[in-house]
Amino acid sequence: MRRGRSRHGIALDTGHISNSSNFKTIYAERETMVEGDFYKFRGAHKYVLDDELAEIVNVSMALEMPLLLKGEPGTGKTMLAYAIAESLGMPLIVLNVKSSMKLVESLYQYDTLTRLNDSRFGDSRRDVSNIEEYIKMGKIGQAFVSDVKVVLLIDEIDKADTDFQDDMLDVLDQMEFDIIEIDKTISAKHRPVMIITSNAKKDLSDPFLGRCNFHHIAFPGEDTMRRIIGVHFPDLKREITDACLRTFYGLRKLEGIEKKPATRELINWIRALKADPDFRLSLLERGDVPYLGVLYKKSPDLKVASDAISRTRR
Repeated sequence: MRRGRSRHGIALDTGHISNSSNFKTIYAERETMVEGDFYKFRGAHKYVLDDELAEIVNVSMALEMPLLLKGEPGTGKTMLAYAIAESLGMPLIVLNVKSSMKLVESLYQYDTLTRLNDSRFGDSRRDVSNIEEYIKMGKIGQAFVSDVKVVLLIDEIDKADTDFQDDMLDVLDQMEFDIIEIDKTISAKHRPVMIITSNAKKDLSDPFLGRCNFHHIAFPGEDTMRRIIGVHFPDLKREITDACLRTFYGLRKLEGIEKKPATRELINWIRALKADPDFRLSLLERGDVPYLGVLYKKSPDLKVASDAISRTRR
């Protein structure tokens, strides 16, 4: 395992800098698995968890390794991080990755414009000569200097280029950063719980994959989806649940659909049906599908579904 200093960094809270000693302590702790703490996560209020996913989440937390989640949009990858934070009472910090993002943006930002204005107009309480007062942390930096252990969600890592991905894992492996402008280093106070999501739009590098645990979240089958509906709508009548599931999975089988409706669309669709005082179960039974625009978000998909429903309506 590499332990050299990364070329990227963040160190705003300089009163808590303790390079090598803190760094060694974190890695020593990483080698120790406390049996009683292994099965920490068992799901959350509105997150249905299967055994396989629970196992990989818990072993990733025990080993303090990033967990990479893949799966089609709407399978609950992002919401898993929210569920872990809720269940374990930890703060959640979310880094939404953009295609143009540079790693340093996720670590810290140096506000040169504000410093320039302060030096020109002289009406700020900040000390212009102290660059540190013009540095604020990015999302990864916030996770590192937090006084408590946090859940760090790095969402849609596949949008970033390969250099961003590999350099980011260097930083997460080493648990320390540099702020180049002030030549200071900070080591993480606590190693965060790290959840990384990918929609598989772009291949991830082998070094990246080799440093993460991995789980593919498959689209829920009908039995699991029935449990999910039950969590969100505990009073929904069984016959309405059955009809909604038949309609939903039938729509997902249509050919020529670019973006199939996912779990979030199903939940929102059922909400729409419940909110409509004129909705009747007989509509679904005869093949009508109200509020198709809740299920399909692209015009070509909506047309394909509308045409298919028109052909099969009883």
